[in-house]
Amino acid sequence: MTSIAVNLSTSDADAAAEPLVIRKLVQWHFVAGFAFLLTSMAWGFLFSLQFVGLYPVESLSLLSPGRVRLLHTNEIAYGFLVNAFVGAMYYAIPRLTGRPVASGKLGWFIFWVWQFLSVATSLGQLMGYTQAVEWGETPTGFKPGTFEPNFLPIDFLIEVGAVLLAIQFLTPIVKSLHQRMYVSLWYIASGFVWLILTYVMGNTMVEWSVAGSSGAAVAGLFIHDLVGLFVTPFGWGLMYFFVPIILRKPVWSHALSVIGFWALAFFYPLNGVHHFLLSSIPMSVQYGAIVSTMAVEIVVTTVIVNFFGTLWGEGHALRTNMPIRWFYTGMILYFITCLQCSFQTTLAFQEIIHFTDWVPGHAHLVMFGVFTFWLTGMLTWLWPRLTGNDWYDRSLLGWHYWLAVIGLVIMFLDLLCAGLVHGYMLKSLAPWMDIVNAMKPFWWVRSFAGGMILAGNLIFAWNLWKTATTPKAYDWRRDVVGEVN
Repeated sequence: MTSIAVNLSTSDADAAAEPLVIRKLVQWHFVAGFAFLLTSMAWGFLFSLQFVGLYPVESLSLLSPGRVRLLHTNEIAYGFLVNAFVGAMYYAIPRLTGRPVASGKLGWFIFWVWQFLSVATSLGQLMGYTQAVEWGETPTGFKPGTFEPNFLPIDFLIEVGAVLLAIQFLTPIVKSLHQRMYVSLWYIASGFVWLILTYVMGNTMVEWSVAGSSGAAVAGLFIHDLVGLFVTPFGWGLMYFFVPIILRKPVWSHALSVIGFWALAFFYPLNGVHHFLLSSIPMSVQYGAIVSTMAVEIVVTTVIVNFFGTLWGEGHALRTNMPIRWFYTGMILYFITCLQCSFQTTLAFQEIIHFTDWVPGHAHLVMFGVFTFWLTGMLTWLWPRLTGNDWYDRSLLGWHYWLAVIGLVIMFLDLLCAGLVHGYMLKSLAPWMDIVNAMKPFWWVRSFAGGMILAGNLIFAWNLWKTATTPKAYDWRRDVVGEVN
C-alpha cells in the first residue's frame, strides 16, 4: 500500500494531461483561495494598525476594528482554506481513486456559489450581522435567538454547500472501495463527515439549542474541532498524497499513518474546552481537555516522524525543491505548535497567558506557518502544471519564502514575549494603562512582521499572474534535478 503514491507519479507530461482531473477547477479554486488569502492578510494588517495609533478609518463604523478582525479570520477559514483544499482535492482524489468527481457541472456550481457565500459573509460581518461564536461569526440570517430574518441565511447555505462538496468528492471514493484505500482517502473522507457535523454543532446548536456554560463548552469544541477535524485531516491527507509524489518514493511507514489517523479521530474531538479553562465549565471536562490536548502531541509526532522518515536520503530536496521546502518548514512549525499547545493548555500556563497576545501568536503559527505553508507548497508544485508555463521568475519564489518565514518567526516570538509581559503584569495587578504602554513596542514589531508576510505574498501573487500569462516552456525534468536556485 505504501507504493500507491509512487505508482501515481506518472510522467509529468501525463499528469498534466490526466483526463480524470478537471484542471480548470483546480486552477480557479486556488486563484480564488489565494485572492482571499491576500484580502485576509490586508484586513489583518489594517487591524494591527489600531494598536499603534495608525488606524486610518477610525471614524467609519463599517470598517471598525472589531468587524475588520472578523474578516481577517473568516476569510482565511472559508475563503482561503476551503478553496485551496478543494482545489487540491480536485487534483488528488481522481488520481487516488482512478474515478472522476461526481460532476463537472456540480463543481462549477459549487465554485461560484461558494465565492458568493464567502463575499456575502464578509459583507454581513461588516454590517454587524454576526454570531458571538469564535470562527462561527458567519451570519445566520436571523436576529439572535429568533427566526426573524435580517440577512441571508449564510450558515444554512454553507451547511448545504458542505454536503454538496461531500457528494462531489465522496462519490469517486465510494466507487473505488473495491480497491485498497490509500491513507490520504481515510483522512479526506472522514474530514468531510467531521466538517458537516462540526459546522452544525458550532453554528446551529450554540445559537438556538445550548445556553450558558454548556453553550461555551460546545463553542469551545467547535473552535478547536474546526481546526482539528476540518483543516487537519484535509491537510494531512493531501500531504500524504503530494510529498511521496514529489520525492518519488513511498511513505516511510503506512502503519504510522494509520496510527496517526485513529489517534486524531480519538483525541482531537475532546480538545476544544481548553479554550475555556478556569471558567464555569465543570473541572472534570476541563481536565479531560487538558489530557487529550497533551495526547495530540503524540499523534503529531507520529506524523512528523513518518514524513521525515520519507525524506531520509533526500535531504537535498530541502535546498533544491521549493514545494518540499514549504512542506517541511510547515512540519517543523507544526511540531513546535503542538508542543507549545501541550504546555500552554495547563492551568498553570493559562493563569499567565489567557487573553494575552501569546494566543494570537500561537494561532498564527499553526494557521499560517503550517497549513498555509503546506497549501503554498501544493500551489507552487501545481501551478506550472496547471498553466503549462515555467515560473516567470524563480528567484521570486525564494523572496516569497524568506519574507513569509522570517516575518512569521518575528511575529510569533514577538507575540509570545508580549503575552508573557502582559500576563505577568496583569498577575501583579499593574495598572491597565501601564500594561498598554508596555505592549506598544511589541505591537509595532507585529505590524512590521505582518507587513513582511503581506509583501511576500504579494510578490508570489505577481509571480503567479506573470507565470500564467507569459508563455515559457516548462522543463518537466527540472523536478528531478531541482526546482529552485
